[in-house]
Amino acid sequence: MTIEFTEVTTPPGLEIHDSIEQRHLQIETPEPVSIESPVSHTIAATAPVSPSNIDANSASARYEPASTDDPQNFYFPVNKTCTIETDELRFDQPHSVTIHDGAGRTEENFAAGERGQLDDRTQYIGLSGPIKLYCRIESPGTIDVGLTAVRVNLERTTEIELGARSLHDRPAGTITTPPDIDSMATSISVLSSALKTTSPERTWPTLRGHPPLIELGDTLEIPDSIPKSTIRDDLSGSYWETLSASETALGSMDGCVNENESRTRKGSGTTEPSGTLTNLTTPETAITITTPPTYLSLFQAAPLAFFLGATVLPTTHTNSPPTLHTPQFEYSLPTGEEFGDEIAALLKRFFFLDCLTRTEGIFQYDLLERSFLEGDLPFDLVSAYEKPLPERLELYLEPPTELIEEYSPRWPLTAHIPPEPESVELLPFIVNELGIVRPSRGRTPETVPSQPSADTRLIRSASKPDARRPSSPSSPTSSVRDASEFVVPTVTDESIEHAWFGNNVPQNASKATIEAYRNQLDRDARNDSIEILLVCNDARMLDEHDLLDATYGTREELPFEIHSEFGVDTEKLADLLTDGGYDFVHYIGHATEDGLRCPDGDLDVRTLESVDVGVFFLNACQSYHQALALTRRGAFGGVSTYSDVANDDAVTAGETMARLLNRGFPLRGALEIARQNTGLGDQYLIVGDGSADIAQSEGGAPAVVQLTNREDGTVDFALQSYSTKEYRLGTATESSLPTVADWHLSPGYTPFLSVDEGSLQEYLSWNELPVVHEKELFWNDGVGAFHFP
Repeated sequence: MTIEFTEVTTPPGLEIHDSIEQRHLQIETPEPVSIESPVSHTIAATAPVSPSNIDANSASARYEPASTDDPQNFYFPVNKTCTIETDELRFDQPHSVTIHDGAGRTEENFAAGERGQLDDRTQYIGLSGPIKLYCRIESPGTIDVGLTAVRVNLERTTEIELGARSLHDRPAGTITTPPDIDSMATSISVLSSALKTTSPERTWPTLRGHPPLIELGDTLEIPDSIPKSTIRDDLSGSYWETLSASETALGSMDGCVNENESRTRKGSGTTEPSGTLTNLTTPETAITITTPPTYLSLFQAAPLAFFLGATVLPTTHTNSPPTLHTPQFEYSLPTGEEFGDEIAALLKRFFFLDCLTRTEGIFQYDLLERSFLEGDLPFDLVSAYEKPLPERLELYLEPPTELIEEYSPRWPLTAHIPPEPESVELLPFIVNELGIVRPSRGRTPETVPSQPSADTRLIRSASKPDARRPSSPSSPTSSVRDASEFVVPTVTDESIEHAWFGNNVPQNASKATIEAYRNQLDRDARNDSIEILLVCNDARMLDEHDLLDATYGTREELPFEIHSEFGVDTEKLADLLTDGGYDFVHYIGHATEDGLRCPDGDLDVRTLESVDVGVFFLNACQSYHQALALTRRGAFGGVSTYSDVANDDAVTAGETMARLLNRGFPLRGALEIARQNTGLGDQYLIVGDGSADIAQSEGGAPAVVQLTNREDGTVDFALQSYSTKEYRLGTATESSLPTVADWHLSPGYTPFLSVDEGSLQEYLSWNELPVVHEKELFWNDGVGAFHFP
């Protein structure tokens, strides 16, 4: 079961647990409560259903809400419901809060520091976070939204129905394609069946479902769950207004959208359609992308084709050069290497400008990027929202590149893939993040990764029994590789993560594997707590263990279980990796290409059939090959090294990564921050899926505060935010700092704005975010006064 409700007594209330995504939500009440009438809801394959029968984040169905005439119907799509009686609810995490009426229409949205009123009628309170929660209440009362908590106070004890939904997302099915160009083009065209609208609102992450998988086979087969039929271009009906308005703050939108009727505005009171579940459909946008008849060109066109709902055609069918063709216009595309550059630029342009345009749609809010750009745009956003997709795209081609580049969100992923048939199976995972596709081409570096200086510092290599370097220069050891083993991708600066799927060991990039992505789709339900294993296999490295033991699990709102093992032999370490079921494994010790060092020898992970591990950090020299083996046997991703590392540097790296992962940063964000703001060298790299994490973030997309002193005594303030599994590209995040309170797009940087020290001190006292001041990283731990650096 994905969602579970559990009664708790200290403090009294209940806990909601998503056992697939390992997400938690605590609700406190004045007195202990009893959970009544728990009901699980699943997605039916066919036949009419009510709103509670469907997980709207699944791409396997299209949902339309059922009639609310029956008071037993829970209006919103949820995985599980239950009932409690109380007169107060307290949520000790920041949430965006929205009130809906009994028919699901949005009535009001609240930011930090605001108070709302509940009337004596049926109303829903929607709270957005790592688990989506709705509370159906029939009592007057108040809602107070604070910086760190949300409190609901009712005038009388009343029955409250809670509905929770996991944000776990799965593909609808698997397309089989032979390796010919035409079949692959058809398969890529069908990926857009995961879109739930072609309106500007599809820039919200959960209006873009996970694309169907693709596998190579003998014949082209598209399952019945992915028919080629029609989705049109408008959002309509109060139900869809409600979903967008309630979930905008955290970038979480729901539902498959039938887009034909006229657009409506928030609170319009449009009657919603009766509940039916239909097969997922692909958009019919009449947009075509013709590409050169090569594997690489098809792969590079896939993310843009997905976002536009476009059909992909090789130029052999059109007898014309590569073109973006719509009923409104034709846009010529270059050939050769410039084809991929132009496709990437168009994707970023269309996505960003749709993000601006959606602010005139079903949920209207103040977006920081719009405030900077609107006056210079050559078109009106209000009228742009009313236009169909082809006409919007024509408008979006008008602004000069330099105007929009400065404020566009940072792209989370560039994937470097081999231009060969097998790479088609990577596309659904890359497209799911709207990743840019590049060929796996690069250059051999001039030098191998830097080694620790030849001194007496402890080195985390198992090449010698005492793991120390001699004090005088020594001849190369097995840790020094030939430069030909490494590769530097041709492009390394356009995204937060550059994922290398080719051969050799990448520098300035992660080493990605398709198994790491597939492993997450096959993830089973986990324990209630986040299980972390610390393995220390060298007594001289206990300092790092002690630091980690004091770092992991310090967030009171999340249940962590920390397990420590010391001096583990090969048999026990194999058992821990294969049967332990740990969400995160942090190994401290020595390694070689042949295995992880144990008292009785080396454990080579490549000898294990499978592992039951989520995320890992192998903080040992030359752990790359062992990390690669972990991802190919069940793990999601982790951090490893491809050269020797001095122990002092490894301790710093371990502590920094631990603090960031503990706060909900994904691997790609944590490693980037550590590299930018510590002495962490280039010896560390991600292996597997860089978006993997071990814990949920608090209050939205994880972020780092950037501070710079000004001569007048004030401080320039900016936020550097990162995408996560819940808060993907297109999320809108806000700061509770009054002078920079507008929503901004994530991932990305906000412009530096001047703030006074008093407001900044108050903000940092209530927000436990890492702080970078004058390029030095500080840890803002615990609520209370932050010592301004």
